[in-house]
Amino acid sequence: MSDDSGHWLPDFCHLRRIAAVLAIAELVVVVVRLSPHPGIHWGPVEFLAASLFAVWLAMVLAIVYCKSRPLFERLPTPLAIVCALLMPLVVGGACALMVQFVDTGMGTHYTPPVSRRWQFVGSVAALSTLISALALRYFYVSEQWRARVRAASKAEVEALQARIRPHFLFNSMNTIASLVRTYPVTAERAVEDLSELFRAALGAGEGESTLGEEITISERYLAIEALRLGPRLRVAWHIDPSVPRELRMPRLVLQPLLENAVLHGIAPLPAGGQVDIDIARDERRLRIEVRNPALPARERRDGNRHAQDSIVQRLAYHFGSEARLSRGFEDGSYRCQLRLPLP
Repeated sequence: MSDDSGHWLPDFCHLRRIAAVLAIAELVVVVVRLSPHPGIHWGPVEFLAASLFAVWLAMVLAIVYCKSRPLFERLPTPLAIVCALLMPLVVGGACALMVQFVDTGMGTHYTPPVSRRWQFVGSVAALSTLISALALRYFYVSEQWRARVRAASKAEVEALQARIRPHFLFNSMNTIASLVRTYPVTAERAVEDLSELFRAALGAGEGESTLGEEITISERYLAIEALRLGPRLRVAWHIDPSVPRELRMPRLVLQPLLENAVLHGIAPLPAGGQVDIDIARDERRLRIEVRNPALPARERRDGNRHAQDSIVQRLAYHFGSEARLSRGFEDGSYRCQLRLPLP
């Protein structure tokens, strides 16, 4: 299975996967070195020679898999799987035989003597086949997991699109209608903000966004809510000038957090309150924090956190395990903080 289609064979043309293959090869050498060998001593030179051979063999196999992948995809799946498993048997045996001839000709004697040539070739071929089968299985399962995460993320985005609720649209249109005659310029700007917001929501599952675009969409959303809530909604942006506005990220990450702050924090309060948005660099991380006043615990009705869970999944898929989201109530306020790794 590939990153971009339903292929069953992993794509070994990517540098990250090639690096993983080389790491597996070196790990095998380490395991063989640590296992007991009566009568056989591996010094630093022998270990280095074995490492070079294993890495070279792994690189050859990765290149062969990379170049032959289109051919495998045209074969029937059972036949292609058999060929993919037989390939390391042939390549491993051929490479072992080549190295044995070179070693004998140079007189370095890093490989077994000529009398054990075919035992050496057979062992390398068998070990290459076994390790390759395990590695192919690992990469295949890993790609299946990534595909499931992508599918789940897409489903979460579709659900997130539905969170631009009908009543929000109706309330916004009613607010705009009331402004058309008295404040036409404000009404026109509100229509533009609403249009951009819905364009972002409908395109949430397509491509990526940037930090700068997320800030712009969030400003448009808050402008619409300010027309509805009036002076009850106050917003304070605190953006460090050094933050990378070009940082790539999933779409609709910041706006749902602000929507939660407005709907569950500001709107239920008779006097309203202020939403604080802090965006700053913290060493090699980007910190995005949203704070808003909250009702007392006895009057509070917690939401289902669907948007926040969706954001966690999409950020984990985009940034990996280094992305963090923390949330909680403290001192009468609700705080939600994102910490994202910077390249």
